[in-house]
Amino acid sequence: MLQKQKRLVSYIVVTLIITFIINIAITWISRSTRQEIDYGTFLTMIQDNQVESVKIEDDRLLITPKENGSDKKVYYTGTLNDPQLVDKLHTAGVKFSTPVKDVQWPIVTFILTWILPFAMFYLLGSFIMKTLGNRIGGTGAMSFGKSNAKVYIEKKTGVTFNDVAGQEEAKESLSEIVDFLHKPSRYTEIGAKLPKGALLVGPPGTGKTLLAKAVAGEANVPFFSLSGSNFVEMFVGVGASRVRDLFQQAEKNAPCIVFIDEIDAIGKSRDSKLGGNDEREQTLNQLLAEMDGFDSSKGVVILAATNRPEILDKALLRPGRFDRRVIVDKPDLKGRQEILKVHGKNVKLDSSVNLREIALATAGAVGADLANMVNEAALRAVRMGRDVVRQDDLFEAVETVIAGKEKKDRIMTEEEKSLVAFHEVGHALAAALQKETQPVHKITIIPRTMGALGYTMQMPEKEKFLISKEELAEQIVVLLAGRAAEEIIFKKATTGASNDIERATQIARQMVTIYGMSDKFGVMGLESIQNRYLDGRPIQTCSTETSAEVDREVLQIINNCYEKALSLLKDNMESLCKISSHLLHKETIMGDEFMDILNSTRV
Repeated sequence: MLQKQKRLVSYIVVTLIITFIINIAITWISRSTRQEIDYGTFLTMIQDNQVESVKIEDDRLLITPKENGSDKKVYYTGTLNDPQLVDKLHTAGVKFSTPVKDVQWPIVTFILTWILPFAMFYLLGSFIMKTLGNRIGGTGAMSFGKSNAKVYIEKKTGVTFNDVAGQEEAKESLSEIVDFLHKPSRYTEIGAKLPKGALLVGPPGTGKTLLAKAVAGEANVPFFSLSGSNFVEMFVGVGASRVRDLFQQAEKNAPCIVFIDEIDAIGKSRDSKLGGNDEREQTLNQLLAEMDGFDSSKGVVILAATNRPEILDKALLRPGRFDRRVIVDKPDLKGRQEILKVHGKNVKLDSSVNLREIALATAGAVGADLANMVNEAALRAVRMGRDVVRQDDLFEAVETVIAGKEKKDRIMTEEEKSLVAFHEVGHALAAALQKETQPVHKITIIPRTMGALGYTMQMPEKEKFLISKEELAEQIVVLLAGRAAEEIIFKKATTGASNDIERATQIARQMVTIYGMSDKFGVMGLESIQNRYLDGRPIQTCSTETSAEVDREVLQIINNCYEKALSLLKDNMESLCKISSHLLHKETIMGDEFMDILNSTRV
């Protein structure tokens, strides 16, 4: 309240100063257009017929000269009580008049001179500042320190835990908070305290914001939702003021939930080595102080979400501030199937649809990806003139999200088509002829919009969480078998294997530097993962000399796998040629058809 009064007083003072300056400016401008002359000069101007009109006032004469180029000045002089003045003016043909005296009311003059201009400038300034404040994210001239939090109640979120699938552990952790808000006596009787805060951590698209809204929907309490970037402004101190205002609102509406999305925008580690941002650090300090100061027994819970927990300040993560870290990771097979069921309720699915197969084909996909795939399948069904979504719509949607749409207008030469066919069949044969690889689901040589001229799709029979050294080596063999087929049949290498080589090199490097699967380095870790929930980029933790040795070891693994791929394909040349010829004719073959041809050639 005191801050509001100070702002109001400041605004009134500024408006008064502007009004005073405007009055002075008007007076100066009006005076600058008038020039004083002596009475003799005035009489000379009458004689020379240079005067157009004269206004006779009590203390002076206002003389308007005849037009003389750009000179627009008005002259004035004293009256001198000249009794012959009227006759002289009449004789010279000069217009003259005396202003009618009105009754002067000082209060009216004061209102017109001061009050009216002040009110006009005050209203105009308020309108401009309010408009400008709304455009920059504020709420007017008096609210730079106001929180921008949007308040959601259960009716507006429309989300409960039933709408969130594939995150059972996260839901269990958050359901305790909901239960505490509903029945606090159950916990206080035994001495338990409500966690002050919970940090939702996970990759983008896994449903962190959806979970926070579900908590609000389940708890049926006020839900303050805002992003970390809402606190950061160009004015130093505004962010800290908004944090204070947010917690004041939260305490007034307790019990309630405060959700701060992308908290890393204000919660970055305060590292003086890299230089600081005064506004962000003040905001973070205020957030730390507020989280220490508020009473959790009132039922105020802070939820925050980030996908970069490694850069958050340690003081923000300690118990007493964010007591609980809730991992919202990529869903497993069962989780993906449940997510598909949730999104499948909103579309008409054919009775033959098997969501488990789709879940198997989408390993590594997050909830947002799966929702997009279901929507793409529904769009395809409408495009094909059907009123239900079939299994082939869903599989095509998976391929569209992963590799892009089919690019049927791209015309390849017969040689290029033949080369792509042998390349893709090389991948498929290497997968089918090894023990620890995933079965082939589909082979196609139809180009896709994301750059692939063809691809081989494998689909696991079950989900695995651990991969052995032998399985990784066989994956590299499958990736390099496309290039091997090119060299065996066409005796040349093309650019088509660039992505395969990149992925094979990445797996081989991880085997050496992260997984401890190298004969030379043993179980020594040579790289560590940074930004685990974003790009997962590795950072070297070894010397440059060791790095050179790592490169040689990686090259050795790749060369060994490539030799194995060449050997597999040379031993099965008949199958390679027959399947490639069939693929050239049909352009797309499914896994069962591929295995039938392979088995017939090996009998």
